Amino acid sequence: MVLKAFFPTCCASADSGLLVGRWVPEQNSAVVLAVVHFPFIPIQVKELLAQVQKVSQVHVAVLGTWCHRQQEPKESLGHFLEGLGAIFSHDPWLQLCRERGTRFWSCKAYHQVSTTPDKSIEDQVMLIFYDQRKVLLSWLHPPTVLPDCQAGDTTASAGGLADIFDTVARSEVLFQNNQFDEGPVRLSHWQSEGVEASILVELTKQASGPVCLLLASLLSLLSAVSACRLWKLWPLSFIRRKLSTCEQLQHRLKHLSLIFSTQKAQSPTQLMKKANMLVSVLIDVALGLLLLSWLHNNNRIGQLANALVPVADRVAEELQHLLQWLMGAPAGLKMNRALDQVLGRFFLYHIHLWISYIHLMSPFIEHILWHVGLSACLGMTVALSILSDIIALLTFHIYCFYVYGARLYCLKIYGLSSLWRLFRGKKWNVLRQRVDSCSYDLDQLFIGTLLFTILVFLLPTTALYYLVFTLLRLLVVTVQGMIHLLVDLINSLPLYSLGLRLCRPYRLADKPPAL
Repeated sequence: MVLKAFFPTCCASADSGLLVGRWVPEQNSAVVLAVVHFPFIPIQVKELLAQVQKVSQVHVAVLGTWCHRQQEPKESLGHFLEGLGAIFSHDPWLQLCRERGTRFWSCKAYHQVSTTPDKSIEDQVMLIFYDQRKVLLSWLHPPTVLPDCQAGDTTASAGGLADIFDTVARSEVLFQNNQFDEGPVRLSHWQSEGVEASILVELTKQASGPVCLLLASLLSLLSAVSACRLWKLWPLSFIRRKLSTCEQLQHRLKHLSLIFSTQKAQSPTQLMKKANMLVSVLIDVALGLLLLSWLHNNNRIGQLANALVPVADRVAEELQHLLQWLMGAPAGLKMNRALDQVLGRFFLYHIHLWISYIHLMSPFIEHILWHVGLSACLGMTVALSILSDIIALLTFHIYCFYVYGARLYCLKIYGLSSLWRLFRGKKWNVLRQRVDSCSYDLDQLFIGTLLFTILVFLLPTTALYYLVFTLLRLLVVTVQGMIHLLVDLINSLPLYSLGLRLCRPYRLADKPPAL
């Protein structure tokens, strides 16, 4: 029968020593977990393995010897490694060796013969490499206690490869020691490299607790202030709903409260959600800082302020030309001249007021833009939300034109529908919310006919103004919609999950259901 030896890739370049792992007799497999380096004292190695077995409930033992002939001569450790089988007795006894300067490996397994203890039988070995880090960080191993196991039987497994993965997952206590420790036993495993980085991570973990607690307290205070009843009063509540900046700040406040919460994630899904939010906030702030540095270089804020007033004048001039075109014969259409002149002069007066307002604010525009640029340090999304609000303020006259035209058009449509029901002998029952029959006298029908005729002939003029201002409003809403789409993309794009999918897809493996 072929013996399968699962060997970690991180130990392929380790120095010579002992193979420590678990023997799985049901699978006729040996799972190598680490390599013990020379020099060592056998009794200390046995004590370490006993402690690991007590904590992890995994039968860890010395499975054999590992000889890396890249640093040592071929005959230096050969006899010594063969003699270790008498100290650490294990059946079968593995002998793995990597030759100098080649990719060839020597894999042997010896079984002791019960009748003649001095003789042994050599078995064929199938060497299987696995990545300890990927196995530990993914959910490829079964749960600690399976449903079909007896109480207290924590060494049971699901069988197959799941048994191998379960062995690695429950042996994390063995990976706390490495070859750089000053202890009596030095090991090589997946945590042997990057010990300095591990120390920094541990220090960061220790310092993150008080920092998160302080930030969580500050964020809870801000949340309490934002939930104050003062903000629910009519003017403030209306402004808060209309401004995109307030909505984005409230959205970011919820994200930061979840990120700096002291409560641990209850499931991998919650942990992934929190990581996605953290990466989204970091990238948002980084983009905001880049935008802030770009705005404050070469006096770009002053250039934008100087270009803003001419652009507003240009837009107002184009609107004046558009209204003068509507006051004539647009596209050869015959309009009602009296209503056309009244509406045109009404909207021209609003444009005149708007130009006066822009020129009145022109000395303060640069200071306003400078303070708005500082808000980019809160993130690119906040800056984009402020940009959307600025566009809404600069095109407020277009919004007023749209509201006026829409209200006038709706009133005429409502009047025409009511008069049309009058001709058919119908009326709208307000109490029952339905159309009922009704008898009208001659005077009512005469007055209704006159009003219907007037509204019908005035409808094309009103409809044309409504159509033009609706298209202008639709253009502004499209620009704001693209800005909001970019903000939502930064807020909701799972950048951390995408990075794991591209770089480390094994981290996204789902946890298998319980058997």
